[in-house]
Amino acid sequence: MPSATGEHAQPSSSALERDARLVSGHGKVSAIEIAMGVIVGRTSEFFDYFVYGIGSVLVFPYILFPNTPPLTATLYSFMIFPLAFIARPIGSVIFMAVDRRYGRGVKLTSSLFLLGGSTVLISFLPEYKQVGALAIVLLSVFRFCQGLALGGAWDGLASLLALNAPQRHRGWFAMIPQLGAPLGFLLASALFLFLEAYLSRDDFLDWGWRYPFFVAFAVNVVALFARLRLVATPAFVNLLEKDELQPTRVSEMLRSQWYNVIIGAFVPLASYALFHLVTVFPLAWTGLHTDRSPVTFLTIQIAGGFIGLVFVTASGMIADITGRRPLLAVAAAMIAVFSFFTPVMLRGGVGGEITFICVGFALLGLSLGQAAGSVSSNFPLRYRYTGSALVSDLAWLTGAGFAPLVALGLSSEFGLVATGAYLLSGAVCTIGALVMNKQLEIRDDPG
Repeated sequence: MPSATGEHAQPSSSALERDARLVSGHGKVSAIEIAMGVIVGRTSEFFDYFVYGIGSVLVFPYILFPNTPPLTATLYSFMIFPLAFIARPIGSVIFMAVDRRYGRGVKLTSSLFLLGGSTVLISFLPEYKQVGALAIVLLSVFRFCQGLALGGAWDGLASLLALNAPQRHRGWFAMIPQLGAPLGFLLASALFLFLEAYLSRDDFLDWGWRYPFFVAFAVNVVALFARLRLVATPAFVNLLEKDELQPTRVSEMLRSQWYNVIIGAFVPLASYALFHLVTVFPLAWTGLHTDRSPVTFLTIQIAGGFIGLVFVTASGMIADITGRRPLLAVAAAMIAVFSFFTPVMLRGGVGGEITFICVGFALLGLSLGQAAGSVSSNFPLRYRYTGSALVSDLAWLTGAGFAPLVALGLSSEFGLVATGAYLLSGAVCTIGALVMNKQLEIRDDPG
């Protein structure tokens, strides 16, 4: 069937999709199977994401900038960090074209192999003392390729899940893809915790840190087949044929939907800014300014990750009672209040750090659980797939991409009060975007 762009979509013609269906044994899936596929896919993406994030604190400052003071070396490492977020929108444009021309199976396969391959190549990264500045260039290239791949990893499964959600449980179904964030964080943190705890510092920096990056490829292969098994289902193909999940040209979508794209990029800012302020940033800050070991702080963060998992789940139940827009507004207001206490907690010793992590992850769970795609229902069905992908890319870029660099730079120059002000600005942007996005109240569809 011709797509909205006049090209012929091939969602079920890929040999890989057919193989995935044969592996599954049947062509029909339940909502539970769709949910599991979404969780597996998101967990694999966030696992890659957090493996790099933790590595940017515990590894890269030491092997790439060995002759630089620790604070400066970490800031240099954080300058490479945003490259993936800059590349994501570019990846979306490239892989949308692949999707239109060759089908979603080819798109997912190529993007996930690029993601896993880029992450695995990081595991073979030479040190600065071996090849000089070439090591920094190589990491930058691999990081950029990760971002391209993440742009192509958008599969529409979350939209499929939302569009098939019962009217009274849309908040619950919107929450399910977000479970991948705490699960991916817990897996990545646990691997680094184990390696830090049982290896000497020299062994960890020599070869131990490479293992989590190498594991990422196997995780992505599992995720690939879980997702291909679903995009080949009749339910998914039927949605494609109704133009509900068809990729359109980004330029065409932006010409008529630019307003929704801008609003959608600002709605999750409070959540995405907090995202790095309780994961990557505090790991760096405590390592530089306290005597806490990475093992101790990763243990605290893992406990926080479980709290985040609970509150992501709770956000689904609460949203079904109150609606998404009120929950996002209340969560943003709570994050704004939290920002005022950020300096006090981070300067409050172990007890203050534990409080910061636990409360921060709870607020992150409440807001993140309903933040993704929060204005996707504003898009006409023709543009929903492409619009949702681009909104996600831009939201992560503006809200999270530069957060570790900005937070550490501000705290080092002006103190932790400036970091709290940065978080507050994200909360203000979210509340402002929600006020402007009146359609959320009318059409509370999490697609």
